[in-house]
Amino acid sequence: MELICVRHGRTAWNADRRFQGQTDIPLDDEGLTQAQALAAHLRDERFDVALASDLSRARTTAETICAEHDLALELTPALREMHFGAWEGLTWEQIVKRWPELDAAHAMAPMYYTAEGGESWDALCARIDAFLRATAARIGPEGRALLVSHAGVMHAIVRSLTSAGRTDADPVAVGVRFSPAGILRARGSFESGWDVFAINEQVSASTRSAR
Repeated sequence: MELICVRHGRTAWNADRRFQGQTDIPLDDEGLTQAQALAAHLRDERFDVALASDLSRARTTAETICAEHDLALELTPALREMHFGAWEGLTWEQIVKRWPELDAAHAMAPMYYTAEGGESWDALCARIDAFLRATAARIGPEGRALLVSHAGVMHAIVRSLTSAGRTDADPVAVGVRFSPAGILRARGSFESGWDVFAINEQVSASTRSAR
C-alpha cells in the first residue's frame, strides 16, 4: 500500500505563524497557487481513494487536486488538525507571554504541551493511528491513498508509520518540519513495516504553468 500525504496550502495564519488548530481558516492567494501546483504535480498519479480533513484549507487543497482525477473526495473530521484550544489564533510569542510557565524552546514539539482546552499529542496520535489502520484495511496491499490534512496530523502520521505508536519515536515524529503544500510518501503495511521515502517533498509553483 502507498500513502501520499499532503499538507494544505498556505493560509494567512500560516504566514503570521499563528496556531490554527481546528479554527477554519481558508487558503490565501499563495495557498491557492500552491494547491494548483500540487494538482499539476500529482496529475499523473493513480489514487484509489482520496480523503481529506473537512476544514476548508485542506478541503480546498484536496478538491483542487481531485479535479485532475476521476475520483470522489471524502471529507472526514478524523483528519482535522490538532485542537489547540485557547491558543488558536495566537503566535507562540503571544502564548508564552500569556502563559509564561511554558518553555519557548518547545514551540515545535507538541509532545511537551497540551493547550488549555485543547487536544494532547497522545490523543492526536491515537486518532490518526486508528484512521490509518482503518484506511489500510479498506484499500488493501496494492492500494494508493491520497490524504490531505495538516502539519500536526502529518507529524502523527510519521509517528504511526515509523513506530506503530512507540513513544520513543516522538523526537523523530516532531522533528520534521512540514511546509504548506509539502508531501510525505510512504509504502508498506502495519504488518511488515513502512518505508517513509519522501518527507516534505516540495512542489514549485512553476509546475502549474509547465504543464
